[in-house]
Amino acid sequence: MSGNNINRIFLARLAGTAVFDPNGDPVGKVRDAVATLRSNNQSPRILGLVVEVPLRRRVFVPITRVTSIESGGVVITGLLNMRRFETRAGEMLVLGDLLDRTITLLENNEDVLVEDMGMEQNRTGDWLITRVHIMRKGRGLRRKGATSTVAWEEVTGFAQHESNQGVSNLLSTLSNLRAADLAAVIQDLAPKRRVEVARALDDERLADVLEEMDESERVALLAELEGERAADVLEEMDPDDAADLLREIGEERAQELIGLMDPEDAEDVLRLMTYEDYSAGGMMTTEPIVMSADYTVADALAAVRQSEISPALASQVFIARQPLETPTGRFIGMVHYQRLLREPPSTLLGSIVDTNTQGVNPDASLHAVSSYLASYNLLSLPVIDANDRLLGAVTVDDVLDHLLPENWRHDHRDSAATTAALESIDTNFAENFTEEV
Repeated sequence: MSGNNINRIFLARLAGTAVFDPNGDPVGKVRDAVATLRSNNQSPRILGLVVEVPLRRRVFVPITRVTSIESGGVVITGLLNMRRFETRAGEMLVLGDLLDRTITLLENNEDVLVEDMGMEQNRTGDWLITRVHIMRKGRGLRRKGATSTVAWEEVTGFAQHESNQGVSNLLSTLSNLRAADLAAVIQDLAPKRRVEVARALDDERLADVLEEMDESERVALLAELEGERAADVLEEMDPDDAADLLREIGEERAQELIGLMDPEDAEDVLRLMTYEDYSAGGMMTTEPIVMSADYTVADALAAVRQSEISPALASQVFIARQPLETPTGRFIGMVHYQRLLREPPSTLLGSIVDTNTQGVNPDASLHAVSSYLASYNLLSLPVIDANDRLLGAVTVDDVLDHLLPENWRHDHRDSAATTAALESIDTNFAENFTEEV
């Protein structure tokens, strides 16, 4: 790989680019680059790339292993270390730490914002950050200033601590990530950047991310949000996840946030918090799809089609008498998604309801719930009270969350079992890369 073949690479644009092994088989995607600052304002040296491989593990690939960077792909060779990436002393994430910084143009002491950074390969083969794409401050409300690309030597201020760094350009590189993937990225950021990113996300997006984070880290992140903002985010979370999080943050803080929540949302969460964590009531969501018998197949299909409905909840519609908000009227049964696909749109749900699944009571144990789901090949299970009212539904993902060890999201990225899973994904991948543990 030579500088003649590859000129200047802008790293924010490189984020999300596919990474391939020498055989052309996909390995993962670029998520960031690791650099080290040098004295006397010299161009920082790029040490390597942070690559996300299957199961959301982020690993470090030395820049010396990169053989080509072209439009649409990065090719790497040599040994691939499967240890989860962590920054070391003196290292910085180019996108995670340096984007959105306010720095100073030396020629006129003007404060400007970093939008991107360009790296180039010098004659000795080292990759250096030689260019900084900047935006000047605009005039007037919400007006963006002019942008330009300047040499690294023309700016200063990267080594200084910034108490309130922006995140707009960083978020633009992460905008297409699923919530679980974004949670993994955020957990690898420095605590200060983690909080800045969380505060910049909208309530719904942050709620989705918190649901996917490790227990200790989401508690710490929620603690950094002001009361009103924290309550708004809790309202956007699934009630069962919100109840779990409130159990984790301590009774005093939980009561404070419940008092700030919308009364209707708070009622659902409080109801769930009365149940034991590992019981059906403690695991259930209070927002399954509930309809009465006189709804049609077309109505049901429209409901399960909504993007915010999880696949497990979309697998069936629960039929009950009015009221249809949980706790409902008397529970009648379920209509499975596959049955909906086989019936004419005008068919009434009451004529195709499955009344064989009676559900479990809210005090049912984790073992009882998991056994029921496995025995009847269900993705979700109704939770019924003593008066045959539908209280909610336990989904298979809720059960898995409770069956797996605490902080399993963090552990599964670091475990030897994960590495074995990675190696089994692609035979060619396993043949070309050797794990170093």
